[in-house]
Amino acid sequence: MANKQREFDLVVWGATGFTGMLVAEYLSRRHGSTGDLHWATAGRSADKLSSVHGQLGLATDTPSIVADADDVKSLQSLVGRTRVIISTVGPYQRYGSELVAACAKSGTDYVDLCGEPGWMHDMINAHEEDAKASGARLVFSCGFDSVPFDLGVFYLQQLALERTGKPAQRVRGRVRNMRGTFSGGTAASFRATVQAATANPSLGKLLINPFALTPTGGGPKQPSGMKPHFDEAVGSWVAPFVMAVINTKNIHRSNALLGYRYGRDFVYDEMLMTGTGEIGEQRALAMAKDNSIAESDRKPGEGPSQAERESGFFDVVFIGDTYDGDTVRVSVRGDRDPGYGSTSKMIAEAALCLLDHHDQPSGGFWTPAPAFGDRLISRLQDNAGVTFHIEADP
Repeated sequence: MANKQREFDLVVWGATGFTGMLVAEYLSRRHGSTGDLHWATAGRSADKLSSVHGQLGLATDTPSIVADADDVKSLQSLVGRTRVIISTVGPYQRYGSELVAACAKSGTDYVDLCGEPGWMHDMINAHEEDAKASGARLVFSCGFDSVPFDLGVFYLQQLALERTGKPAQRVRGRVRNMRGTFSGGTAASFRATVQAATANPSLGKLLINPFALTPTGGGPKQPSGMKPHFDEAVGSWVAPFVMAVINTKNIHRSNALLGYRYGRDFVYDEMLMTGTGEIGEQRALAMAKDNSIAESDRKPGEGPSQAERESGFFDVVFIGDTYDGDTVRVSVRGDRDPGYGSTSKMIAEAALCLLDHHDQPSGGFWTPAPAFGDRLISRLQDNAGVTFHIEADP
């Protein structure tokens, strides 16, 4: 385990961006300047950081650090001063590689909001050994993609094991209801990934492989999740869900990192519920053709108003079928819009979870479920308005 006696417990990298500001606001509200958490903001502009501090009303003694994604030495200095980095600077494939490399070498723990599987695959291959050697714990996808989904499956599988002694071999993740939109950073990351896949056919193959992030790179045949249909398990038409491309990969990686606790023949898909009857069918067909994320003109750093964030929510249900024909159902719900309000709270609590648990997990690249498990579930329920529920069979 790396020596983590450093100037700061935590640094918010990208605090001048929209989501980074929300993370800083959340940390200030939770901890202020009470001395129990030594944290700082960081970005490439001292003037913008000062403006953010004034806008958020941060305590006057809240430090800020100037560093630039294109200046390797400034990043190395940054990560050497803190135990944990929260990175909200995307697209990560453009701005995140040097920071990850610096964290892996220096033993600095790291969490981000990444939904870019090609970049994640490359970072794991390039820096896993350094992270294991230094003790750095790097956890990708600690926002709406993929915390509610990864932990939702983890929660369901624990219930299945408690009730039946066996995991659920087939799990369906279904977004039952949601109000909110994807972030400007998510849209930019999506476009960057599409551009990269167009230029590199091998990346296209990786994007359609649900096991692209597992150590073995293979597994049983999985549903595509791309075809609208009526799903008897939830009594609703379902449509493709844009986050499934990253969530499914993270969930299969979690299964592998947990020693295949869900089974080696585990099957998972993730879709969006659109309702019943002709209206539900029409919505599902329309959603399958939707290309709004690619066409969005929302830029990183832009986002909805406070009223819009506070009126948003999400509700995801998971249905698991065991080998013996038993069914278990759980749900995960959030009290803010998924892309900003809930995401900022989730990544902050993930970082705080690393701080509070120095020896779990060990050094390396992780997904949320094996990295945090019940510890993060408890934190989210206690502090972040994200709740986990056991549901009765319909």
